[in-house]
This record gives sequence, structure tokens and C-alpha cells, in this order.
Amino acid sequence: MLKALEEISNRFSPILLEEMEAVKLMNRIDTKYFAHVELLIPLLEKMTEEYFIQEINGKRIAQYHTLYMDTADSEMYLAHHNGRKVRQKIRIRDYEESNLSFFEIKNKNNKGRTKKKRVKLENTDFHHNGQVLELMDKYAKYKIEGLIPQLENFFNRITLVNKNKTERLTIDLNLKFHHLQTKAWSDLSKLMIIELKQDGNFRSHAKEILFALRIHPNNISKYCIGSVLTNPELKNNRFKSKVSLINKIINN
Repeated sequence: MLKALEEISNRFSPILLEEMEAVKLMNRIDTKYFAHVELLIPLLEKMTEEYFIQEINGKRIAQYHTLYMDTADSEMYLAHHNGRKVRQKIRIRDYEESNLSFFEIKNKNNKGRTKKKRVKLENTDFHHNGQVLELMDKYAKYKIEGLIPQLENFFNRITLVNKNKTERLTIDLNLKFHHLQTKAWSDLSKLMIIELKQDGNFRSHAKEILFALRIHPNNISKYCIGSVLTNPELKNNRFKSKVSLINKIINN
């Protein structure tokens, strides 16, 4: 599959990192999907004409690492589990190819829109970073001293941008989770998670292709699923059916 993935990714016209500023979509509507990774090549084959592929330093498949913060009693996880519409995620994301790290706050409102605020990190001492503390004061309901690292994940990402530059499609592959408190690992390398990010709910070529491949919208949070799979102490009733569906997909 690796060779086929390389071949198909080379058929896309590239969009460079500096050009991505026009499609940052920090205030957006996200539509999420997940499917078996065997559908990746058929999906990409249908998108080569209408989409650019992000290229960084000559690479079209990027490596990501994310560190999720939460309170000691996992308040942010439980807000999602308990169905709260308004919620937050706080994380550090490392972009390996560009050698960049950001401290990020994602706020989801009751209209389903995600607003992301972030500051660039120059080192790992974010607890004493003035920009991080200012960001927390403005946009977070938590204090930095009340948060601990809970979960990290590792994955590869393909980022596509439509030719009108009004939407991005990210495809996450080779997902692995590591819980920093329980020390447990989980491997979801047979699953791909797709996110369509738009500044409005308009007609999308990507949506039509996904529908044709019988890949339907299905909300999924990498933080929540990774937490459930690596921390058996967490309340998880709301996510049991999601985990069951994931297992059915990857074992089929």
C-alpha cells in the first residue's frame, strides 16, 4: 500500500505551507468520518483533479504528535462524554516536517463551530511562557497549573485543499495512542480518520466522493477514543457503541 500511496499522492498538484495561510479556517465547521484504511487509495484517486495536496519540504505525508492536557479528574474528557455542546480541548501539537510546535485551545460552541486559538512554542517550558498564559487567560476556562498531560497520539496526515481554497480535508493514518498516566498503548493503524473543515456548510466535492464510497459522517474525537482505549478507569458508556463500530471496521 505504501508504494500505491506514494504514487497517488504524486498525482496531486502541491500547495506549499506558506500558501496554506489562506485556508487556515480557525473558525470553522468540522465534519468527521472514519473508515478502514483500505478505502484510502480509492478515495484519493477520485480527488486528484479537484484538490491540492499540502507539501512540506518535499514531503506529502506529514508526521504529527499531539499531547492533550486535562484536569486530574479528566474534566474535558467528561464534558464530551456527557454530551455538553460547549467544550474545550487544550493540547500541544508538533509538526515534525516543519519543525513547529503550537500550544492550542479548541473551543466548540453550541452551534457546532470550532474556534481554534494557538501560539507558537519555542521550547517545552510552556508553564512559564507569557504568550501561553495570556492565551489561557483569554480563551480557556482552566488555569495552566490545573492541567496535566493525559494522552499523546502519533499519526501521519495527508492534507488536501480544494482548488477554490474554501475547505480542507485531512486524512489521519497510522494512529497510535499512549496514556501518560496508565502507561497503556493502543494501535488503530487499520483505521483512517477524515475531517472536512469548512467556513460554511456549502456543496463539497469531497462530501460527494465520501458518500459514493459509503463513508458517512460519524463524529469521533481522537482524544476521547484514545482515552477510552488506554484508560479503563474512565466513564465510557457514551463511547461504547463508537468503540464497537471501530472494532467492527478494523476487524472486517
